Amino acid sequence: MQWDIFCKVIDNHGDLGVCWRLCCQLAMRGQRVRLWLDERSALQWMAPKGRAGVTVIDWSDPDAVKAAAWGTPADVLIEAFGCDPAPELIEHFANAQDATALPQERRPWINLEYLSAEPYVERLHSLPSPVFRGPGAGLTKRFFYPGFTAGTGGLLREPDLMAERTRFDRAAWLAQRQIDWHGERLISLFCYEPPALAALLNQLATAMEPTRLLVTAGRATLAVQACLSSSAKPDAASTSEGALSISYLPHLTQPDFDRLLWSCDLNFVRGEDSLVRALWAGAPMVWQIYPQDDDAHHVKLGAWLDWLDAPPSLRAFHRTWNGFGGVDSGEAALPALEAEALAGWQATINAARDRLLAQDDLVTQLMQMCAGKS
Repeated sequence: MQWDIFCKVIDNHGDLGVCWRLCCQLAMRGQRVRLWLDERSALQWMAPKGRAGVTVIDWSDPDAVKAAAWGTPADVLIEAFGCDPAPELIEHFANAQDATALPQERRPWINLEYLSAEPYVERLHSLPSPVFRGPGAGLTKRFFYPGFTAGTGGLLREPDLMAERTRFDRAAWLAQRQIDWHGERLISLFCYEPPALAALLNQLATAMEPTRLLVTAGRATLAVQACLSSSAKPDAASTSEGALSISYLPHLTQPDFDRLLWSCDLNFVRGEDSLVRALWAGAPMVWQIYPQDDDAHHVKLGAWLDWLDAPPSLRAFHRTWNGFGGVDSGEAALPALEAEALAGWQATINAARDRLLAQDDLVTQLMQMCAGKS
């Protein structure tokens, strides 16, 4: 089948990361995919070699839109995260519908939603949403909610992901990436600007156990460098001054980002795509949720921690890391990363991953929905 997936790229590239993984996993199953983007520059480092079976089209190119509007319509249209596809393409898709066909036989229009562990996800997943206005008037979208429970659309997961994870050679990958590693604890840092970042750096620098912090490119690197330059002890994170050494990483492809998570003893992640990949990695993890003006992210994080069955130490760390409740971001407020606590976090993540592996992955469920089997 031909799939048209529409995505608007935001500054943190999370929407694009999810959509690109979705495209690749559909192509792995023999599907033909067109990914419509309004800004494609991040693919130069996220997926520099592209993917067989996936065509990327510039949504802002009038000629590309016109050509598609006169060509063969998609069998499935996916609107990612409420991005409102071009009206010409919606009209073309609508005109291709067979009005005499039964509803379950018509070309599916899927509204792919954001990931959440909140209860409403199970209530709304797969529900129809009639379109009353615009070029798609008379058609019906269906909500598709990714999620963590059997009543949702599941999570993106390649069929061979766990086998690849088992075969992974950490030392070889670190050497290939020219990361200077001497057996110390490895922690990855992919974040926005967490309130407790300075406290974390100081805690790691003064710990008994040596740590190498692998900092991702972009906002995480800028945040760490800002903390160090404004700190009372600006070189406290250097190997000569403390137990913490730092490696600043270049932008990583999606496969290499997975391998970064597989390499580390603790992963700090942010947003949606990296949260899911950290769960599959199976190491202890801390999630910085994307902040919202109305503090809706507080509820969203709490729901995920409840699903995770997170122990008190992991909940406390998340609250401080995310700056909830006016918690002081000083060192005393940040729980220590002690071995006993990390062992509990590890057991929690392992149990959660086992629950997820018992469920169908997102692409399997999406294809079943589009085939009228769910």
